[in-house]
Order: sequence, then structure tokens, then C-alpha cells
Amino acid sequence: MKLLLDTHVFLWLLAEPDRIGGKTRRALEDPTNAVFVSAVSGWEIELKRALGKLHAPADLDQSLKTLRFTELPLHLRHMRELPRLPDRHRDPFDRMLIAQARADNLILVTHDRAIIGYPVKTMSV
Repeated sequence: MKLLLDTHVFLWLLAEPDRIGGKTRRALEDPTNAVFVSAVSGWEIELKRALGKLHAPADLDQSLKTLRFTELPLHLRHMRELPRLPDRHRDPFDRMLIAQARADNLILVTHDRAIIGYPVKTMSV
């Protein structure tokens, strides 16, 4: 399985791992699964940190290494997927994560009901 973490799921894993359900936790810990964290999440975290809206670990790169997750860069193929998405949700970070998941055939791990309504494979926490 190839999994892409929604930003809040990544943050929960760092600060409140008990919020992640057993089935999802097993999928994330399974070494046969690839787990990705998007550069979009890093952008969202740093932007919200700069605005004083979020407290998060200062070294996201080290957090990725510790968890053995892979960074997913933002590519033009991801942007080409954006016009194919229905206009249901205005959050640009969520829309980009959805586009990445669709373009790269990833399962988006999320708790956000607005995302679950999109035509994208999801796994609920």
C-alpha cells in the first residue's frame, strides 16, 4: 500500500499518536507499505507556524527520518490534476494533497470529512 498523510495526521503522529486508530496505525507501521508526507504539508505547517497558529516540531526532516516516512515533492503532474477536482472545498493545501494522491495513486490518510467526499482513495484515522 502507498499512503499519503494529511497534514493533521502527520502532526498527530508527532504529538498525539494515540489519536490514530489501530487499523491505520498498523498500516503506517507495516514495513511493506510506503508512507509519504507531502512538501505541501511542510509548507502548510511552516506557514501556520509563522502566523502563530500552530506549534510543531522545528525539524520536520528529522521527524520524517525518525518515522521512516518519505517526503513527496510537488511536481507539475500533481498540478495538472487540480482542474479535475470538483469545487467542493476551498482549502488549497487539502486540494493539493488530493491532487497528489490521485496523480500518484496513493491512499490519502485523513480524518477530514470534506476530503473523504472527493473522488480519491482514503483511509480514515
